[in-house]
Amino acid sequence: MYRLERFLRELFLLWRCIIPSVKDGDKERINDEITATEVRLIDDSGQALGILSLHEAISAAKDKGLDLVEVAANAKPPVCRIMDYSKYKFEKNKKEKEARKKQRQHQVDIKEIKFRPKIEEHDYNVKLKHIRRFLTDGDKVKIIIRYRGREIMFLDSGTELLNKISVDVEDLGTMEKKPEILGKQQMIIIAPKAAK
Repeated sequence: MYRLERFLRELFLLWRCIIPSVKDGDKERINDEITATEVRLIDDSGQALGILSLHEAISAAKDKGLDLVEVAANAKPPVCRIMDYSKYKFEKNKKEKEARKKQRQHQVDIKEIKFRPKIEEHDYNVKLKHIRRFLTDGDKVKIIIRYRGREIMFLDSGTELLNKISVDVEDLGTMEKKPEILGKQQMIIIAPKAAK
């Protein structure tokens, strides 16, 4: 039993040496995970130190109390840099998070509001307030009028309602699509005016 455990442990260590582990989906290899025999070394201040053996590069990084990080694995020889790896990962994650946040800010959503052709004044004002809020937030608004049964015969009242809405929000948005009929629905899209 002991021999089997020892054999499996040695096999695992051999496997780790052949296939270097990349932790947490990181693309960069650090310190002992680097497989090249020679590397082009860049100092922590950004100066090139030339081509060194991997052992010399790792010892130079350890002398400074930092890590050796492979930044360009496809180059011949691979380019490695001396840096504080945990600080580098923290800053990289922070930049990616800010980039995602900025990307989300520039994204325009399409909000949808549904009307019926015969709508009371109070209901109309409530929905109009929602449309105005969406337009001030910078979102497009798709306005749909749904017809039931024989209401489809009164398309004129629906068109009048859509025109009334577009006039009421004229200061915040412009009609991007003219009134369009799709089955038993009539719709328009209002886009917010560009900020000056």
